[in-house]
Amino acid sequence: MIISQQKPLGELLDCLKDYKKIFLVGCGECATTCKSGGQPELDKMKVSLEAAGKTISGMCLPGAPCIAAQIKTELAKNMKDFRSSEAVLVLACGLGVQSVKDNNRFNQEIIPANNTIFGAVMDAQGNFYEKCSMCAECVLSQTAGICPVTLCPKGLLNGPCGGMNNGKCEVDSEKDCAWVLIYRELEKNNKLASLREIRGPKDFKKSARPHKLIMK
Repeated sequence: MIISQQKPLGELLDCLKDYKKIFLVGCGECATTCKSGGQPELDKMKVSLEAAGKTISGMCLPGAPCIAAQIKTELAKNMKDFRSSEAVLVLACGLGVQSVKDNNRFNQEIIPANNTIFGAVMDAQGNFYEKCSMCAECVLSQTAGICPVTLCPKGLLNGPCGGMNNGKCEVDSEKDCAWVLIYRELEKNNKLASLREIRGPKDFKKSARPHKLIMK
């Protein structure tokens, strides 16, 4: 799940200062779940922008605006309102914003309403935690399902740094050291011997951006 947070209204109004008629696009998946771009947020944004003197020409809520087919379908359903707008405010992550831009045939200004924060897992209480850095070279099979690239601020691959103290991280003493967590998990499963294996540096060419995956 991609976590995003809405930008301050003042910042959005500054971006929209040259435009009167605004079309709103939300996100029915990630942004709905983290409450930055679902139907309640679209409705609230409409009220806020109208109070600031803007005209909302229309809005839509595709299931996933980052999927071209879905945003195309929703824009087609709202073509008259969309075409009449001067700018499009997208309440989604950066992927959704760029997908709207890529599938816009009328060249309006596409403006992000949100800041994209991180990819996350969600616990049973609805809290979000960053657990994966999408590094393109996963080591979870060697580290008991705990990612040192993400959970260790230094991204260490072969054990804790010298600053670890009483199981806590040198960078943030409130957090458990990722490698202590890995050690305990390996110990529980009688796999501590794997820690003797020296792992080479990551191949950063694999994480060079932008990525692409061509489906044949």
